[in-house]
Amino acid sequence: MRKLDADAVWAFFEQAFPAPATRGFALDRLDDEGLWMSWTTGPEHLRPGGTLSGPTLFALADVAAYLWVAAHYGPAALAVTSQCHLHFLRKPSPGLLQAHATTLKLGRRLADVRVDLKVEGALVATGTLTYAIPDGFSLAPLPT
Repeated sequence: MRKLDADAVWAFFEQAFPAPATRGFALDRLDDEGLWMSWTTGPEHLRPGGTLSGPTLFALADVAAYLWVAAHYGPAALAVTSQCHLHFLRKPSPGLLQAHATTLKLGRRLADVRVDLKVEGALVATGTLTYAIPDGFSLAPLPT
């Protein structure tokens, strides 16, 4: 059960990470099936050979997972990535990079999230990210 809707998640992100950290990211959709984000990449995101860099792919995967966690636990700014495994499947061309984050497991202390990354509809990487949840946050509904 999500605690935050798309508008609340985005407001939290912009407050916790002011521009320029949020520049270029877009939260496209958030519902019970997952969170979809996109990032229009440019020349600064390329590595030699003209392909998107690994750090660029990691950045979008990490932000998508972080916001998926926030949607479920509330605005837990101190939630941190404790583990990440990215599998690079094909050479990603520059352009619109898209992420889809879904739940693997949401627990009391750890949240495991799967993120698929696509460029032009082609799956370029997939990964699992684990977040450590700070004390005081839980999956229980927020008080009204």
